Amino acid sequence: MTIRSRFYPALLSVPVLISSAVMHQSVMAAVNEFVIKDIQVEGLRRTEAGTVFSYLPIRVGDRFNDEKALQAIRSLYATGFFDDVKIAAKQDVLVVTVVERPAIASVDFNGIKEFEKDTLKNALKEIGISESKIFDRSLLDKAEQELKKQYLSRSKYAAQVKTDVQNLPRNRVGITFNVEEGQSAAIKRLKILGATSFTEKVLLEEFQLGTTGTFSWYTKNDQYSRQKLGGDLERLRSFYLNRGYAEFNIESTQVQIDPNKEDVYITIAINEGQKFRFGDIELAGDLLGRESELRALIKFRKGENFNGESLTETTKAIQDQLGNYGYAFANANVIPQVDRDKQVVNIGIAVDPGKRVYVRRINIGGNDRTRDEVVRREMRQFESSWYDSRKIELSKERVDRLGFFKEVKVDTQAVPGTSDQVDINLEVEEKPTGNLLIGAGISSTDSVVLSAAIQQQNLFGTGKTVGLEVNTSKVNRTISFSQTDPYYTIDGVSRSINFFDRTTDASQLQLGDYKLRTSGAGIRFGYPISEYERISFGTAYEGTRLDVDANSPDRFQLYVRDFGDSSYAILLNGGYSYDSRDSGTAPSKGRFRRLGLEVATPLGDQQFYKATYQEQAFFPIGKSYTLALNGELTAGFGYGGSPYPIFRNVYAGGIGTVRGFRASSLGPRDMDDVPLGGAKRLIGNAEFFFPVPGMNNRDRSFRAFTFLDAGNVYQTDEKISLGDLRYSVGLGISWISPVGPLKFSYGIPLNKQENDDVQKVQFTIGTGF
Repeated sequence: MTIRSRFYPALLSVPVLISSAVMHQSVMAAVNEFVIKDIQVEGLRRTEAGTVFSYLPIRVGDRFNDEKALQAIRSLYATGFFDDVKIAAKQDVLVVTVVERPAIASVDFNGIKEFEKDTLKNALKEIGISESKIFDRSLLDKAEQELKKQYLSRSKYAAQVKTDVQNLPRNRVGITFNVEEGQSAAIKRLKILGATSFTEKVLLEEFQLGTTGTFSWYTKNDQYSRQKLGGDLERLRSFYLNRGYAEFNIESTQVQIDPNKEDVYITIAINEGQKFRFGDIELAGDLLGRESELRALIKFRKGENFNGESLTETTKAIQDQLGNYGYAFANANVIPQVDRDKQVVNIGIAVDPGKRVYVRRINIGGNDRTRDEVVRREMRQFESSWYDSRKIELSKERVDRLGFFKEVKVDTQAVPGTSDQVDINLEVEEKPTGNLLIGAGISSTDSVVLSAAIQQQNLFGTGKTVGLEVNTSKVNRTISFSQTDPYYTIDGVSRSINFFDRTTDASQLQLGDYKLRTSGAGIRFGYPISEYERISFGTAYEGTRLDVDANSPDRFQLYVRDFGDSSYAILLNGGYSYDSRDSGTAPSKGRFRRLGLEVATPLGDQQFYKATYQEQAFFPIGKSYTLALNGELTAGFGYGGSPYPIFRNVYAGGIGTVRGFRASSLGPRDMDDVPLGGAKRLIGNAEFFFPVPGMNNRDRSFRAFTFLDAGNVYQTDEKISLGDLRYSVGLGISWISPVGPLKFSYGIPLNKQENDDVQKVQFTIGTGF
């Protein structure tokens, strides 16, 4: 008895009583069923026999009949491993003979220019075409359609794809996709019909799509896609709804592709409708006795122009407020009533808080390297407590501020079978936390100078930071080690320790002919006093040696003469910080404040104190733009008859202070034109971040910015004068790279003085402003 299936779909359409001779034999054999004593598999080259047995619905000892045979053929063919399946019975032994489908040895492309090959391979892999997969010829048509779909997304409507399959030894095939890409279709005309209140030019400014322009080669704004047009239509709708046109409607959208498949014509017909104002505003439903509280959240007033965005913000604010009281699934639905005669829209807001719920479980996902406890200790929403949307948002911000994750998402899921429980799912996407810190500058007079250090901000996923700096450059020879444990105690008390030995050759920075070596160690503790505030205190020892010669600046020679070339300081330091930023690496809102005081006690040779105050503020402008402001004031003084040590002077100029000027070059100079630095420094920065054209508008890891910098340094006995500040403007790129935050800037000084050194191109890794 032999049952064979070469084309399985055909077999499915035929009933058990088969008219073919082969299948007829099986039906006749059904009269003489037998017990299977053994099963043999023949024809295998690559597939293991065990794989075949695992899919067979029959076993040794089963009774064999025609129905079991059909089931076996169906099961083996459904695996997709075989082109042919044959079952034969020899006495009481069942022989299964298969013809394996070939394996895909290679997938290659010819004529590909628009895409990276890996991008296309990943797209084909989703439909089953990839190296080492079993070859299924029926998938080739899907593969060709997928490739054409990829090209259509790039407006290449004339793209042609042909597939070549080459048989290779050992039952393998090589697949080659031959592509003729053709030219990208460009938008030749984008027309809006029916607009009377606004010009077409104003409306098209809301669109990402557009006709070919100067920068279209980069932005690709002239390449049509359905998704882009859909987004533009929504922006057009929002434009009108936010300006009072409550009945605005898009009547039709026509997209025509020229027969040459290189030109696209888009026509949009709209109906603006009347302009409306807000009328009566009513809150209805279950207000939980908080009507006045909820009414205060309404973002619009009677008589104002109708605004769709204000409606959305209002409903969200009401839902969020109810979420603060445990109503995780509260709804606030807008019920508009249009009065065309009075040209007003009366607004009813129906509030349904739903049932108050508590959190059953908090699930952490995506933290493959970071330990769960590192994330959980930042959570302010607890399990088995009432749901609180404020605490959940605060938890998300705290996790994001850790700086360990590229993205943090929070999702609330109802627990199946209950009406008063939810699970909180916090999903993170980890990023590299080992930073290579590099600084460099380029100018017409200086060569490139590099410095480097290695820092791991999340050592072994524990949340601890360890830094090691070894620098053997001509300027700075450094060996330092630092370690910070943000949870030295379970209450959030942090501890930082550091050891260092630094030698600075100032002649390499054109700051004078002297060498300064400083060695020391310190310990510091931080204590949280609120969700956003911390105080810190610590102590340190620093030993200093200042080597000078006859060519050294006079101020250093005089210092060594009066106080010696070696000294030490016993330091006490304290500080206060406030941090409400929504992200530690790329904030878009919030504030950061830092106050610090360092005092060299009378126990050492040096007696001085230095105070620092820094304030940062971040303001979101829309969803894609951020205004960042930074101000810093530093002042140092000696006491007890001791001057402020000149080797502790601060400097300005360069990235981090005033871009466009050479690093550490601003401020007073000595008679040899060497920058002196100063005991006081005033710095101000403003940066406006915006998406890089052509990039994802929501991606905060890669952004462009413009900036305005101001700053200078002053001597101890000098009064800080705003008239002495240096200013610069410019633009740059900010990138949260795998090796740390990178900033590249091009700065232009606005009030360069005669002795100022200009350095327009600068970049650094591992710094903020």
